[in-house]
Amino acid sequence: MPAGMASLVRAASDRHRLDPALVSALIFVESRYRADARSPKGAMGLMQLMPATAARYGVYTRADLLDPRVNVDIGVRHLRALHDRYDGRVDLILAAYNAGEGAVERFGQRVPPFPETEDYVRRITTLVGVPETAFTP
Repeated sequence: MPAGMASLVRAASDRHRLDPALVSALIFVESRYRADARSPKGAMGLMQLMPATAARYGVYTRADLLDPRVNVDIGVRHLRALHDRYDGRVDLILAAYNAGEGAVERFGQRVPPFPETEDYVRRITTLVGVPETAFTP
């Protein structure tokens, strides 16, 4: 993890009451800790936030989305909202972060059967060390 990133992740995680290991793993998978990362679909920054998602939290400019402090704070706020929505189910939190809440809802509160999303959940939970049995409802 780049210098300064650990304190940024810890501060946002503490502020929003989330596990910093989960946040760090998500950032690694999303952007490999590159603050200037951009996806072909338009996601930006360390946590690869879509502009529409950031707008839900009052962030509207590209400059803000590419600012590491803003990006991580908004990304962790969004993770916290997903945590609350899915009662702490890490698999659903990550699936919704990747594929959207609508996809999780359409598939009956389950990880959508999209190879990209299934792989995403598996990669992050493996990095964090969350056992598969943690996902049993």
